[in-house]
Amino acid sequence: MCRGLATLPATCLKSAKDIKHKISFLLQKPETQTADQRQIKEKTDVAAAAAAAAAAAAAAAKSTPAPAEVKKWKKSFSHVISSQTGRTVFGNFLSSEFSEENLDFWVACEDYKKSGPSQLATRAKQLYQQHVEADAPNEVNLDAATREETRRNVENAQPSCFDAAQKMIYTLMEKDSYRRFLNSKLIQDLCQTQTTAAKEKKYSDCAKNRQAFTGGA
Repeated sequence: MCRGLATLPATCLKSAKDIKHKISFLLQKPETQTADQRQIKEKTDVAAAAAAAAAAAAAAAKSTPAPAEVKKWKKSFSHVISSQTGRTVFGNFLSSEFSEENLDFWVACEDYKKSGPSQLATRAKQLYQQHVEADAPNEVNLDAATREETRRNVENAQPSCFDAAQKMIYTLMEKDSYRRFLNSKLIQDLCQTQTTAAKEKKYSDCAKNRQAFTGGA
């Protein structure tokens, strides 16, 4: 076999070596591509994780109420329920009491009033079945008269057909849940956090002013 190779012209031997080199390169190329793809994927995963973390931080910052807003919540229930952040915090409190269906119903009624004429009948039926009728999945606490009135209203759906039921649930939350909400650990912790943050900011500002006054000494 060696004698046969030796008898071949030099040009043939060179061509054979070139082909061998190209085959070796082609065999190694997919591995290089795989490594590159793996690096690209890793960079993409890191970027996605960073974006998700930034989004979560932004959402957390957005959902944290300002001290002035919390003060308004303490003044009246209307300030709580008219604020998106207020409804979120109050909803978390209601969840701890297993009564979040009341706020869900109130918000659903507000959304229902914005329905177009062609959607009223369908959405009214869905809202009634979800919250009002006896043994509904998220039934709210209504008296028999209001429940029956709402049932009749749904038969001829209008934007105002849930007004009586919504008002009753609003009053229930205001007179009952809201009072406990103001005394809850949730609000106390929130106020404590804000007080601590305010003190830290005050100390930080004083330190900066003192440093500026002393020329950075």
